[in-house]
Amino acid sequence: MQFEIKDRPSYALLELKLEADETIRAEAGAMTYMSPKIQVETHMRQGGFWSTLGLSVLGAQSFFVNDYTAREGKGVLGLVSAPVGDIMHIPVSEDRGYIIQKASYVASSPAIDLDIKWEGFSKGLFGQGLFMIKVGGRGDLFINTFGAIESRDLADGEELIVDNYHLVGFSDNCRYDVRKFGGLKSTLLGGEGLVTHIRGPGTIYIQTKNPREFADWLWTLLAPRVQAKAR
Repeated sequence: MQFEIKDRPSYALLELKLEADETIRAEAGAMTYMSPKIQVETHMRQGGFWSTLGLSVLGAQSFFVNDYTAREGKGVLGLVSAPVGDIMHIPVSEDRGYIIQKASYVASSPAIDLDIKWEGFSKGLFGQGLFMIKVGGRGDLFINTFGAIESRDLADGEELIVDNYHLVGFSDNCRYDVRKFGGLKSTLLGGEGLVTHIRGPGTIYIQTKNPREFADWLWTLLAPRVQAKAR
């Protein structure tokens, strides 16, 4: 599959050049532009009704996905994601899958499997919810981040502690544990809440911006206007 990631890292756009009868699966609403020769088929996510519903409600992903297929020749497709940030391509193989943040999925090859990875109470919260998405199969995966994206390769036994709001994903052969950041005082005064201890071997993907901090900063600008109008 031929692709180019344009305007990175702040306003990344994924442009794919599809050969005849080639298909890419993308999150609903991600399409920016496409050639007239590309046909779109919207369908429910695979895996049965309840697993699809779980991925939609708990994974913050759309209930439906779009398959874009080039018919009667080559076609061009442009995809973007909601967060202001980067897009990265990750090759997925049978022996190397990934666990990604629920909101980071943009698109993938049709052979890629997306599933919920239940964390329950033994692993704790991943920043914005109880769920991450487990990616398996074989093919191309495209993820987005808020801000730029950094990757870190960990050797066997090497560890890294990542704030959950900065954690985008990691290879599924990593071992990990979600913990509170310091004590109660650190949590209340230091700003951090939960962090993930990740142990290699494997690769970690980290986004440079924190969506929670951005929302708090934005609210400091909006709050005076909202309060003024409420009076």
